[in-house]
Amino acid sequence: MSDAVVANSESAIAQGSQSFAAAARLFDRKTRDDAVMLYAWCRHCDDVVDGQTLGFAQEADFRAGQLGRLDQLRAQTAAALSGEHTEDPVFEALRRVVERHELPARHPQELLAGFYMDVVDRRYETINETLDYCYHVAGVVGVMMAIIMGVRDQRVLDRASDLGLAFQLTNIARDVIDDARMGRVYLPAEILARHRVVEIRPDDRSQWPQLHAAALELLDLAERYYASAYAGMTALPPRSAWAVGAARRVYRAIGSKLRAGGPWAWNARVSTTKAEKLALLGLALADVGITRFDRRDVLRTGLYQRP
Repeated sequence: MSDAVVANSESAIAQGSQSFAAAARLFDRKTRDDAVMLYAWCRHCDDVVDGQTLGFAQEADFRAGQLGRLDQLRAQTAAALSGEHTEDPVFEALRRVVERHELPARHPQELLAGFYMDVVDRRYETINETLDYCYHVAGVVGVMMAIIMGVRDQRVLDRASDLGLAFQLTNIARDVIDDARMGRVYLPAEILARHRVVEIRPDDRSQWPQLHAAALELLDLAERYYASAYAGMTALPPRSAWAVGAARRVYRAIGSKLRAGGPWAWNARVSTTKAEKLALLGLALADVGITRFDRRDVLRTGLYQRP
């Protein structure tokens, strides 16, 4: 069963996220196994709620029965958190990670609470409300990953949450059009109002310049969280810092491409190539070296504080 659990998790990461898969290769074996097992559970829950397969091929009627599927995930997750063994490799993976690292039960539950926000079509009026969503679907994943890497210092866990927030802000900016086609809007109303957008019309290209300007506000905010996360890399073991640094570099590059491409960058999915990822791995290794010596603190003044 042990081999099957890890193998299932490896398959999920290979197909579901090339960026995470590339970064995860940099971990030591034990940390990698636990990271991909946690990822497999996160990916599975996201897919079940949204009617997708590894983040793709969304079912046309995915809205039907969403709350029921989420309730089932809650029950299966609660069983894993209580230490109940299962033949389902996804939830056995979660059980094992929770047991091995004494992962607080509230963190997986916070992720499911984030999925609930999507199920009930939560609307976001302010940037703080958007950041609250970002924490629940990404910041808490950063916290859990950091715990797997051995972090227990709450201040360092704050930095790990910041990296997740930066990732999600970048995702929101990249996916504005695709999300709107699904009926989801994560750009807060206060930012949209500044750019004279009352309602997002994803297929009205005359609106794209205004939406791009609004998305750039999120990318500008993400930079503050990327900077905070960079300061936290000093507390990680070198190989874990390299993996985290690589993921940070790749996601920032996605934001840079969206910024440079202008409104028409949304004509295709913004991503990085294999060659670009390799180059970014090298830059991330340099970041690790720098953070081993430059330990100046970066204040988190004004940043979102996780629950």
